Amino acid sequence: MYTGSCLCGGVAFEIDGELEPIQVCHCQQCRKAQGAALVTNIPVDTTQLRWVRGEDLLKGYESTPGKQRVFCRECGSPVLSRLESLPGVVRIRAGLLNEPLVTRPAFHFYVDSACNWWSIDDDLPQYPAGRS
Repeated sequence: MYTGSCLCGGVAFEIDGELEPIQVCHCQQCRKAQGAALVTNIPVDTTQLRWVRGEDLLKGYESTPGKQRVFCRECGSPVLSRLESLPGVVRIRAGLLNEPLVTRPAFHFYVDSACNWWSIDDDLPQYPAGRS
């Protein structure tokens, strides 16, 4: 089991089971949503996700049709994103997890829109746009 929370601790959750590999996204929307060079997502089946507290503090924003970004309305921490096209799956932000992770990044995607001030300097697969 893994636990996680937002910056203020108002939103807390548990994930039951092993984690999928981390996905590293470099698209401009993710950069703006995180205020960083990239975002690290972990796909989680919603049946494995349990809100310990603060589900009422979650606020969603539809950044593009069918894609919602969810954050804590108190501290602004990005918590997850979800796609209408992938019901039953959310992408939890890896930085919210409390425990050391066994899972590691698997690939980079949307590298064609990556910022020019952060180098990708590993040997992971890179995809110009979304991963098919």
